[in-house]
Amino acid sequence: MSTYSTNLALTLIGTGEEAGTWGTTTNTNLGTLLEQAISGYVTQAVSTGTDTTITIPNGSTGVARNMYIELTGTGGANTNLIVPANKKLYYIYNNTSSGQVTVKVSGQTGISVPNGKRYSLVSNGTDIVPAINDIVGFTTVATGLATTNFTVSQSGTDLTFVSTLTCTASIASTTMTVTAATVGQLIYGQALSGSGVTGGTTLAAQLTSTETAAATPAYSSGGAAGESSIVLSSVSNVAVGQMISGTGVPAGTYVGGVSSTEVAVSLVDRTGAVVTLTTQASGTYTFAAPGGKGTYTVSTSQTVSSTTITMTKTIASLSVTGQFTANSDIVSTGTR
Repeated sequence: MSTYSTNLALTLIGTGEEAGTWGTTTNTNLGTLLEQAISGYVTQAVSTGTDTTITIPNGSTGVARNMYIELTGTGGANTNLIVPANKKLYYIYNNTSSGQVTVKVSGQTGISVPNGKRYSLVSNGTDIVPAINDIVGFTTVATGLATTNFTVSQSGTDLTFVSTLTCTASIASTTMTVTAATVGQLIYGQALSGSGVTGGTTLAAQLTSTETAAATPAYSSGGAAGESSIVLSSVSNVAVGQMISGTGVPAGTYVGGVSSTEVAVSLVDRTGAVVTLTTQASGTYTFAAPGGKGTYTVSTSQTVSSTTITMTKTIASLSVTGQFTANSDIVSTGTR
C-alpha cells in the first residue's frame, strides 16, 4: 500500500505496487511535486479579515507545497494565510493592495508580513517562525558601520541609518544661517530641533556656502544673461557638486559640469536642472563645498537667535528580509 512522505506528501510506492503505473507516479513526484517544493512560484488571493487555507495534498499538487507564494487581494486586520504544520520553508511576498497578512498554522500565532514586504519563513511543525534570526558576523555590524556621517541602530538583524548634524545657527523668517557645523551630514528634509525651533521644521534647500573656498577664479568670457555656463581663468580645484557664487549666479546654484578643455563650468540646481545666469557674468567666482556653513531655507517661518540646532533624518533602512530603502537627498558626504 502506498504511503506519503511526512512533510512534502510525496507518494511512496509500496513494494510490488502500481505495476504499469509507477512511472506516472514517479514523474509526478519528481517533475511536479518536488519542483513545486524547490522552485515553485504561485499566487494566492487573500481577503481582508478572513482566513485563507492552503494545503499540501497527498500525492497531488497544492499551493502550500510551493517554495514562493505571492499574496494578492486585500490584507489588513485579521487577514490570515493558514498553512499546514508540515515542516518546510516559505518565501512570502505580500503583494496585496494594502495591509498586513499573518502567515500561521491554524490556532497558532504566526508571523505578520507587512504590505509590500518579502519574508523568509519556516514551519517548525507547530507554527510559522522566521527562517533566519541571525547572520554570521552580523551581530555587531551596527558598531562596525557607525561613522561620523551617520549613526546606525540595530534591532535584531534590522538596521536603521540616521544622518545627524549638530550646528550653531540662527533663523530669520525661513532663512537659517549656519555659522559652525560639527561632525555630521546635511540632508534635505532633515528635522530641526533646538531651543526656540518650531516643531516640525525641516531643512528645505541650501542657498549659499561660506565654507573655505576651494577655488576663486576670475571670469574670462561668455556667460551672457540667460546662458548656463561661464568660461573662467582656471578650473583648478573646481569640481562637480560644489556651490558657486558670483555675479549673475542665482542662490542655490551648483557646478553641474567642468570642462578643462574650454576652462568652463555649467550651472545646475540641486536636482540637476539647468540654471541660467540672471545678468552678464563678470568678476570673481567662488566655489565651495555644500552642506556646512552657509545659508539655508527651512520649511517654517520663525525667529531663532543663535543656538545649537540638531538636524536628523533616517537615510536608509536594511533588514534581513532584503528590503532596502534609501534617501537620495544628501547635500554633502563630507565631515565637518
